[in-house]
Amino acid sequence: MYIIFTVYIIAVNFYSVMLLVAQKNQYLDDESKLNAGDGKLLLAALLGGAVGIYAAMFVTRFKLKNMLFMILMPVIGALNIWFIVIAYRSGFAFAAA
Repeated sequence: MYIIFTVYIIAVNFYSVMLLVAQKNQYLDDESKLNAGDGKLLLAALLGGAVGIYAAMFVTRFKLKNMLFMILMPVIGALNIWFIVIAYRSGFAFAAA
């Protein structure tokens, strides 16, 4: 179970980074699509990719002026990390029931 969960977290973060990069490329092609796909980014963050999105925001220097993302991503990221720590400490006992 540990391996599956670890691979899931890595995959979601990788997908989140690729989603942000694709959104930046789409914005560079057509500047009217600045906020297109923000719902996908928020959903990916809630599924465990907030840390990847937040790091990619600084690496790509994209969405740094969007206060929703600058405030919400660290909060969701802290919750993601908290849930991951709780899951590993409990030994995934909640999933065995």
